[in-house]
Amino acid sequence: MTQTSAGLGMCFPRTFPAALVTDVARRLEAGGADELWVIEDCFFTSGPSLAAAALAVTDRLTVGLGILPAVVRTAAVTAMEIATLCALAPGRFLPGIGHGVQEWMEQMAVRPKSPLTALEEVTVAVTRLLAGESVTMEGKTVHLRDVKLEAPPAEAPPLLLGVRGPKSLALAGRVAGGVVLAEPASPSNVRAAVAQAGSPEGFVVAVFSAFCVRSDRKTAYEWTAPWLAGLIEQKNPGLAALPFYDDLISRYAELGVDGLVTMPTDWWIELGPIGTLDDAAAHIEALEAAGAHHIGLFPDPEVEYGLPQLDYVLELANR
Repeated sequence: MTQTSAGLGMCFPRTFPAALVTDVARRLEAGGADELWVIEDCFFTSGPSLAAAALAVTDRLTVGLGILPAVVRTAAVTAMEIATLCALAPGRFLPGIGHGVQEWMEQMAVRPKSPLTALEEVTVAVTRLLAGESVTMEGKTVHLRDVKLEAPPAEAPPLLLGVRGPKSLALAGRVAGGVVLAEPASPSNVRAAVAQAGSPEGFVVAVFSAFCVRSDRKTAYEWTAPWLAGLIEQKNPGLAALPFYDDLISRYAELGVDGLVTMPTDWWIELGPIGTLDDAAAHIEALEAAGAHHIGLFPDPEVEYGLPQLDYVLELANR
């Protein structure tokens, strides 16, 4: 079996029933995939719980968590969660932390005045705690006095920040071990993100890629075009790095969703693993060339349509 040089696996959408995670994890491991990425979005399912379940039923699979909102848990509890998962499966857990959606943070009365400052404080505190340090910190968000984990990981994993904006990416380059780039994470997006982070040595890049493989391109494009239209309407910042961004916006303004369906194939391949299996493989190769280390293929959020994509994930993993 020839594996891709990046770790390749599948994302577990927030809309999938929690109990399904063990079956998905087992199938991915048995079929030769490298990774499973679980999602924590408010107010769906808990990321650490899903990760623990997946790690408990596998022996080889890496499980990534994208992402823990920085201020929902205290820094000490976040460090405890990560250390516990590392103890359950040494070397097989990749944690991600991010700002979280600020509207959700507001709903829970934990929205910080400065999300950037809060994320920096949490990242620094968690990193130090996982390293086994005794931490005292009096910050804007993090308040610790002589806190030390009783069982820090023997080897702490890189702490990945789920961020997008230039200031947050620069922060990741300064204080974190890498980034988690949400879909649509194109090869151009990867290169731009690493550059904005300052291209630090050993910087780990994980990406989520919207995944839709069908027997023919047109069917895949018809399925995915409404999703892309939504991103355009929302002015999703992940699109801005696309080399054809201006042409994409003009095309959509003139032709609507139908114009997206008929976009050039190379545009779709840059955008995601969308089209035929060969098209998806080409996108993955381009991500690797751009510097991605971990690739989570993100299927349709509806189980009926998303779960069958697991078979294609395994085909790609075994190429």
